[in-house]
Order: sequence, then C-alpha cells, then structure tokens
Amino acid sequence: MGLKEKLEKREFVFTVELDPPLNMNIELLLENIKVHLSRTDAINITDCPLASLRMSPIAISHIIQEQAGLETIFHITCRDRNLLALKAELLGAHALGVKNILALTGDHPNMGDHPQATPVFDVDSIGLIKIIQELNKGIFSGNKSSSYRTNFFTGIASNPGIGDMGKEVLRLEEKFAAGANFIQTQPVFSIKILEKYLDATRHIPLPKIIGIMPLRSKKMVGYIEKNLAHIFIPENIKNRMSDSGIEEGINIARELIREYLTNKEIAGIHIFPMNKLSIVPQLIMIDSADSGEQLHALNYSLSH
Repeated sequence: MGLKEKLEKREFVFTVELDPPLNMNIELLLENIKVHLSRTDAINITDCPLASLRMSPIAISHIIQEQAGLETIFHITCRDRNLLALKAELLGAHALGVKNILALTGDHPNMGDHPQATPVFDVDSIGLIKIIQELNKGIFSGNKSSSYRTNFFTGIASNPGIGDMGKEVLRLEEKFAAGANFIQTQPVFSIKILEKYLDATRHIPLPKIIGIMPLRSKKMVGYIEKNLAHIFIPENIKNRMSDSGIEEGINIARELIREYLTNKEIAGIHIFPMNKLSIVPQLIMIDSADSGEQLHALNYSLSH
C-alpha cells in the first residue's frame, strides 16, 4: 500500500526529509537508506534546498524507488524552471514512476551557492499545483489535450510557527482549492503552537503530517533562531540543549512525537534528520519502556 492509499485510509505515516548528494556515491546513499529508512512510508527528496546545488530530485527519487524499493516524494520548485520546463519535468517524473510531489515556490538564488543564477518564478506553488492538476486531467497546454493523464499525488508545505497565521491559512486555502492532496509542515517544537495551527486549519480537510527536527547542539539552536525565525523553540527546550548534544535532541523529539500522537487531527510525522539517517529508527520505533508498542503500528483513525 502506497502513501496515497495509507493517507486515504487514515493510516498514520512517517516520512523523512533527505537532501540529494552532491557526489555520485549513490551506492553508499542507498546502503544507508536501506539500513536506516526501511520502515518509513515515504522519503522526501529536496530540490536544491536553500538554492544550493544538489543532484536532481527526480533522478534520485527514481533510483531510490527502483533500487531501495521505498516510495519517494520529490520536491519541485518554481525557482529554476519556466512553464515549459515544469511540465516537461513533471511528465518525465511520471514516466519514471515518481508520482508523489511536494509543490514549492522555492528559495531565491541569492540565498545559495549560485547567487548569479537567474530566478524564473513563472508561477508560484499555487500555480504549480494548478499545472499538476491540469496534467492529471490530460490538459498539456491551452490547445493540447490527451487521453493520457498523469496521476500525481500533490503535497504542500506549511509553517505552523509563522507569525501571521491568517496569511498562512489563506495560502493553504488557495492551495487546497488548486488541488493539493496533503500537507507536510516545518518543524514544530511546541504543542501549543501545534494546537493553535490545527484549530486554525481544521476547515481545510487535508491530511497534516507534522514536522519533527531532532536538535543536535546549542549551536544548532542558535542557528535556527538567527536564520529560521519562523521556527519557534520554547525556552525549556533551549535550556535542555544548552549543554547537551544530539542524544538529548533525540529524547526531545521522541517526547514531542508521543505528545503529538494524542491529537486526532494529525495524519503522520515528518522527520528532518538533517541527513543523519541513523537517528531515524529511534524516532519511528519507540521501545516498550516508552509506550508498550511501536508507533509505526498506530492508526490515527482509531481516535476519530
């Protein structure tokens, strides 16, 4: 059963964020994926995150699906591709069997390692979702249609910690109206922020997969506060990380997952391991001393 079917059946899912490699050592990446991500429901493959060079997300998604047997969600941004290229990329991805998408506007090139690159942005993420839905209907352009149709399953990103929740909700409403199928959020470190977000978006009937990011150090906390102001870290968590390392970060993440699981509105957990894949099993599998069962076996529909 694939990600789409699991979410439609209200089965609780775990997804994991992965940045494609810069090098060509695919064998090592596949080995790590097979060892550490075998129990995930899907692996998100980013598209040159923060506008920094990485391998094509469509290519690596296809390789992972074919050689590791795990489902992927490829990110596609509007930053680097005009309308023609977006449609060509999507048709190519579908032909390769890569059909789960996270539709993103994308970071501006001046943020990354190629600031001289020309930004495109013919459309934003809402326009991209509309393009995907047209392809799903067999509409390729204004004067071209076909009996051949794609069947993409389209996700969107959301940020529960953003300051202007009204603006965030409006964007989500527009993305839902455009044809989005599920939501994956940025990391959430506060149950209060999560509950506020879920309450504000309850009228948007999309499965919501909530982001979890295990912190590694006090330095990482400082970096997030300085560069990612939209991600709020409560004082009690900052204090716990003040003289601690990744072990404590994992403990915090496990506690958050257990707490979030008590909310019936959550469809799954999206893990941001920052490419340290070895920590993922510790977040998907909770031993008997913690909960008496494996979180992966939970079905959130039981609480509905």
